[in-house]
Amino acid sequence: MLVQLSDPGGGLSPDLRAANARLISPGLNVWRVPGAHAQSVVEALRRESLLAHVEADRRLIPFTHLSSTDPLVPNEWWIHDVGDDQVEPPTAGVPVTVIDTGLDLTHPEFNSRPNTTALNTQTVVSSDDIHGTAVSSVIGAPSNGVGLVGVYPQAALQEWDFSDGSLSEILAGLDAATKRGRSVINISGGFLGFDSLLEQGVDRALRRGAIVVAAVGNDRQSGNRSFVPASLPHVLTVGATDQSDRFAFFSNRSSALDLAAPGVSIPVAVPTFFNASGFASFDGTSFSAPLVAGAAAWVWTVRPDLDPTQLEDVMRNSARDVGRKGWDADTGFGILSIPAALAAKIPAKDPQEPNDDINLVRPHAVTASGTRLTTPARLQARLDVAEDPEDVYRVWVPAHNRISASTRSGANVNVALWGPKTRTVYERGTALKRDLLAYSQRSGSRPDTVRGRNTTRAGAFYYVDAFLGKRVSAASYSFKVSVSRR
Repeated sequence: MLVQLSDPGGGLSPDLRAANARLISPGLNVWRVPGAHAQSVVEALRRESLLAHVEADRRLIPFTHLSSTDPLVPNEWWIHDVGDDQVEPPTAGVPVTVIDTGLDLTHPEFNSRPNTTALNTQTVVSSDDIHGTAVSSVIGAPSNGVGLVGVYPQAALQEWDFSDGSLSEILAGLDAATKRGRSVINISGGFLGFDSLLEQGVDRALRRGAIVVAAVGNDRQSGNRSFVPASLPHVLTVGATDQSDRFAFFSNRSSALDLAAPGVSIPVAVPTFFNASGFASFDGTSFSAPLVAGAAAWVWTVRPDLDPTQLEDVMRNSARDVGRKGWDADTGFGILSIPAALAAKIPAKDPQEPNDDINLVRPHAVTASGTRLTTPARLQARLDVAEDPEDVYRVWVPAHNRISASTRSGANVNVALWGPKTRTVYERGTALKRDLLAYSQRSGSRPDTVRGRNTTRAGAFYYVDAFLGKRVSAASYSFKVSVSRR
């Protein structure tokens, strides 16, 4: 069982300690409680008002291979398809962190590879453990005259062995990956449906300067089920294409899809107990995602001035369009193009991301300090229904002061003002009536403005929420907020 505590000092709870609970994510204050003690610990934490969230630990579904044959290095057809043969990769820079099964560090591709860091113990003993080695080889197999070459051969590789693929180990991996600063994190698997703790982990990674690249899934012929982290905001979601630049028959169709990369007949390294040659050829979005992850780390190394959201924008906006013109649910914005990403115009910054809800901007939630918008403020920002659905700004309003906020956009961007007790901008019922102070939803491109006043004798933080109007999928907007005594 996973429990999230509401108080930073809650880990001192006697019941939690007596149960030998393990701190999984210090940043999110998430603990793993052994099943035998779960019920009693949860009840105790509730009595002590320390319980913020509880859910069962569960296992990730790996998007494993669909076929297997013996490859040859010339069969790395993806090299030309993504333009890897048109540009020279840099030396090691921004690391790629692989959260997967363990890396076989005895494999000829990795036993003497520099810049390869195991963030925890790597265990590779059975056919269930081959996935991480295969994924890592697509990213960073070196140019050593052995086997194959990865998309970024000199990449700094960081490896987190997630053991049985439990949610707790994924959260721990996200925490470990982001302790060292910038990183591109690859997750070639997912959990069905939605998960609040995983969303918080992804958002915290972004706030700490990392991006998550995730495979969309191999479920196209079984109903296109939705997986996380692929369907979460701020994740670079990757589908698979074949040698004809068509979406692969297994690659999920998804409204969250950002771009695609080759994912059919991809040569990979595998432990020799699985194949005596040490190599195989696999299909799956599991092997499309690491092509994008490695390429993203390459681009970030060469273009260090990009912030995480700018990097994500560069990778999706520079993709080579295929199929129906523009974005589509089969290939996103198109197929990965490394030369285009290296040359793409730097997009405007999207300030204060991630700021999709109250918990992302208030203190002691995703970050200890939270974020605050200093007033008066004027800024440019953007929204996207899949990647960035809301922008919430935390603003200090002194006692007896007034706040005024407005949005202006060529599309339809609305604005709402929420009070200090707000927990989420998705509140309903009594909480909504208490906390929603004002809103403006004017149609079309007309500006929207909200105003309010702090009538109490103490200053407080208020929240301004910019959100998309009906039937608007994306929009840029200008935002203005001021606080005054009049």
